[in-house]
Amino acid sequence: MDLNENELIKKCINGDVDAFEELIKAYKQKAYNIALNMLKNPEDAMDVSQEAFIKVYKYIKNFNQKSSFSTWLYRIVINTCLDFIKKNEKNRIYSIDDFIDNKQKEIEDNYNNPEVVLDRKVRNQEIHNAIKQLSPVLKTAVILRDIQGFSYDEISSIMNCSLGTVKSRIKRGRENLKKIIKESMKISCL
Repeated sequence: MDLNENELIKKCINGDVDAFEELIKAYKQKAYNIALNMLKNPEDAMDVSQEAFIKVYKYIKNFNQKSSFSTWLYRIVINTCLDFIKKNEKNRIYSIDDFIDNKQKEIEDNYNNPEVVLDRKVRNQEIHNAIKQLSPVLKTAVILRDIQGFSYDEISSIMNCSLGTVKSRIKRGRENLKKIIKESMKISCL
């Protein structure tokens, strides 16, 4: 953590809203991307990331600086996502758009072959559908590692568990994804 960030945190603890705005500016997009990957809905991701920032502002006095600020913030984002999922998952209705990779929407497709595009969308849908079926802890570990690109150490801090637990969750999550996708392929071939 650089001195500037430390100073901003101290100002935030004293209630300086402008310092808080400056502090979270660098983390807004990554927090939103984490929420989007967990929730698969841009509006929900925006709401949840905003709710997480409110929690960060409210509880910044509790930040003990044993971990980096970003790790603490991302842990709050993930926990807020998990709370949202628990609260809303039972009644949620999904559309086909929820399964299309949002990154793919932003990137210009160089392969305009309709078969390739359709095949890619089907595979993305299968992967997102499989991720949705994982338990929350496995889902979180896989998303943080394989989609968001966090290191094992960072995931350990964000999820507040040991490095061994992180590796185990990622391995189990990937194995479960393979099983789910293989089973899905068997069913679709029938």
